[in-house]
Amino acid sequence: MSKISKLFKGGSSSGSSSSSSSKSKHHRSKGGPSPQEAIHRLRETEEMLTKKQEYLEKRIEQEVATAKKHGTKNKRAALQALKRKKRLEQQLTQIDGTLSTIEFQREALENSHTNTEVLKNMGFAAKAMKQVHENMDVDKIDDLMQDITEQQDVAREISEAISGPFGEQFDEDELLAELEELEQEDLKENMKSMGGLPSVPSSKLPSSRPSRASESITQAYMFVVSVPCKSVIPFDHVF
Repeated sequence: MSKISKLFKGGSSSGSSSSSSSKSKHHRSKGGPSPQEAIHRLRETEEMLTKKQEYLEKRIEQEVATAKKHGTKNKRAALQALKRKKRLEQQLTQIDGTLSTIEFQREALENSHTNTEVLKNMGFAAKAMKQVHENMDVDKIDDLMQDITEQQDVAREISEAISGPFGEQFDEDELLAELEELEQEDLKENMKSMGGLPSVPSSKLPSSRPSRASESITQAYMFVVSVPCKSVIPFDHVF
């Protein structure tokens, strides 16, 4: 009876130890693998299935060659080779479907991991921005910008005052009109000192060559007539 109790105790103790170990394992797996580990495992599975695909494709080629080799000579061996080829093709089709599922799962996991990292970084940046803005007051910033604007206006007024013309200012049009009047008066005085313009002779000029003095007078007369009033020079300067 004591042996039986010991046996049950041993069994209970072993059962309790196994249950505790299973609990510890469950506790370990409770956290779950990281996204990087899961993606790495999926990639390894893809590589394994890809290699299996290559192996099955080679086996299918071998079975086809075997079936062709026997042909009608050994019909039974040829049929067995074709049956094996069919089974291999079914396995290849299953592997194709499994690969598609694993690729989809890996891509979804990669996208989720990327989104998680992006959100983490955005949250980190938001906290940093909040910390930066803690010591900032919007009202103080508005007052500062107003002060800057006012100082810029003052600096602009000072610059305009310094760069503006200094001293008395005169109207240029009035000065030009006064200069024209002076030129007209000067022209009238010159004409008076000359005794007026010489009259053009009414009689026909002699065919002989005129004297040098009359020729100079004629040239001076034509010069005075052809030059505008503003630019006429004194008559005595012509000779």
